[in-house]
Amino acid sequence: MTRSDLVAKLAERFAQLTQRDTEFAVKTILDAMSDALARGHRIEIRGFGSFSVSRRPPRVGRNPRSGEQVTIPEKLVPHFKPGKALREAVDARLPADAPDAGA
Repeated sequence: MTRSDLVAKLAERFAQLTQRDTEFAVKTILDAMSDALARGHRIEIRGFGSFSVSRRPPRVGRNPRSGEQVTIPEKLVPHFKPGKALREAVDARLPADAPDAGA
């Protein structure tokens, strides 16, 4: 689902909101979440999951073309951990006879 799909779904569900108002609401929520993560805060949405910032330590990698060692600096990255209700909802949609996609 893309951002525009989300806006369309919300506008369809809440007929009293215009497309523009729905777009503004989605943008405001996502901007607030981005700002909170950029400041190092944790976001928890009960039943959905939590967003936090994780630290990736510096490491030594290799340039795949030349094989030369390259120092990769430390970085902070966003991390999402799904909540129990979301994990169960996703797992319940798995058909019993479907091959394992991860294998």
